[in-house]
Amino acid sequence: MNIENKVIVITGAAQGLGAQIAHRLGALGAKLALIDLNLEKLLTLKAELKKKSIESECFVADISSEEQVSDTFQSIFERFNRIDGLVNNAGIIRDQFLNKSNKNGMIESLTLSKWQSVIDVNLTGVFLCAREASKIMIEQKIHGVIVNISSISKAGNIGQSNYSAAKSGVVALTVTWAKELARAGIRVGAIAPGFIQTEMTKSIKPELIKQIESSIPLRRMGQPDEIAHTVQFIFENDYFSGRTIEVDGGLRI
Repeated sequence: MNIENKVIVITGAAQGLGAQIAHRLGALGAKLALIDLNLEKLLTLKAELKKKSIESECFVADISSEEQVSDTFQSIFERFNRIDGLVNNAGIIRDQFLNKSNKNGMIESLTLSKWQSVIDVNLTGVFLCAREASKIMIEQKIHGVIVNISSISKAGNIGQSNYSAAKSGVVALTVTWAKELARAGIRVGAIAPGFIQTEMTKSIKPELIKQIESSIPLRRMGQPDEIAHTVQFIFENDYFSGRTIEVDGGLRI
């Protein structure tokens, strides 16, 4: 796909990976529909993009809500008259061990609310957004692209039952949708980032950061634009579909 003048939807766009993906795709000429819950940060991003003559529109929505997703994608279509691409980037973490004894000998369990909130956003949200985007693509006979952001944790990671289950599910959905949507000319790919320097990782203690970096063969965390560059590759490579690219500096967990 030639990205210039294509309408691309990015979820979780207000900061971190989503914002960097917006900057990169916008620099290539894409018109951007930016989805997030944080309107203030969305507007800040829109202003940054405008300075670079990048066209964008902000949409506030909870992607775990079927009604909000349906209404938002209809609004995007009404604004741009088409959707050529979707980057399913939005995600949250609510880490906790399945069961663990605390210092008082009491068992602390992963709560259903923590489990469900991560599944709702990281898996159900991906499903809802892909369903609405691909529906418009099929109706308009657009050979579009969907890029799902998974994680290195898809293989399973300590303290991340909910997150790992969701991100593994994203990989399975990517394969399934690539097979189902190919007949409509729609490609679907995924990216599994390792540790990336974002707002989320800035909250990690410096000593733990050093420990993490020492475990990565390339001895550093990744940069957001290295993930954005991979998103660009999937959009532009017309023979890529149904696979997940691991961008993790050689780390395996």
